[in-house]
Amino acid sequence: MEKVDRFLEAVEVRRSCYALNNKNPINDEKLLEIIRTCIKQAPSAFNSQSARVMVLLGEEHRSFWKLTKNCLSQVVPEDKFEPTRQKINAFDAAYGTLLFFEDWQAVEALQKQYPAYKDNFPVWAYQANGMLEYMIWTALSQAGVGASLQHYNPLVDQAVAEHFEVPPSWKLVAQMPFGGVYKEPEPKEYMLVEARMRVVGK
Repeated sequence: MEKVDRFLEAVEVRRSCYALNNKNPINDEKLLEIIRTCIKQAPSAFNSQSARVMVLLGEEHRSFWKLTKNCLSQVVPEDKFEPTRQKINAFDAAYGTLLFFEDWQAVEALQKQYPAYKDNFPVWAYQANGMLEYMIWTALSQAGVGASLQHYNPLVDQAVAEHFEVPPSWKLVAQMPFGGVYKEPEPKEYMLVEARMRVVGK
């Protein structure tokens, strides 16, 4: 039970951290080891292993948030853009960013191989990607690295594909800025678990 308790403690500690700085509480080697382990061990339907991760550090991390700001400036009126600018600047101030993708070539291959489940494979792919995101997020939290999950796709898809030379079959799913935490998140409000869970039987 001790292992279960440690796991549940990790689940409770993980939070969305927005007050990030450009300091890495762990070295890059350990950071990449965490990410590689999570990618390898993340479950996926039919063992598709279709999730892809791009790790952006240094100037490439800053380039991503610069192009994101440019893309958003084209759809958000200038007189209302300041809150968006401040939010993007906060992400840019972090240490790095993870870009999560799904390789649609792998998804389509399974659709052809198992046509009876064709409509389900995209759903299962996103579920698997979400599990990978959560695994990395929780592991980083345990290492003292703060992170949050963002979704600026599809607005930034084309710019990201061009700048980072993303394979055509990779579809952007989410973005995770990460870094040192200089201010802990505010307390979170929770619904009653009883309103979200039912026990049937026995």
